Amino acid sequence: MALGKLAVVVALLVSLLFLTAIKAADYAPAPPLGPPPHKIVDPGKDCLGACDVRCSEQKRKNLCSRACLKCCSVCLCVPAGTSGNKETCGRCYTDWATHGNRTNKCP
Repeated sequence: MALGKLAVVVALLVSLLFLTAIKAADYAPAPPLGPPPHKIVDPGKDCLGACDVRCSEQKRKNLCSRACLKCCSVCLCVPAGTSGNKETCGRCYTDWATHGNRTNKCP
């Protein structure tokens, strides 16, 4: 009789574990942590505003704005924030070199 009760308890525990595993599979995975998404822009309308935000904390705002507008018109993208996150705009933005072959053309 004791073996029968033990078998029932074990069966209940196994079924609870199984149901818990099924419930856990119903939840969507958490979004990946990383840089904020970039904004794909229409060069005729959005580049100026996006570059103003991008260059707002730079010491040389005119230089930054000029480079940003050029990059935006070609790459159709301005990274989010005031610095960093260049990789969110892809190789066009990150690999563009200056005349001196420096790879930091785009701010």
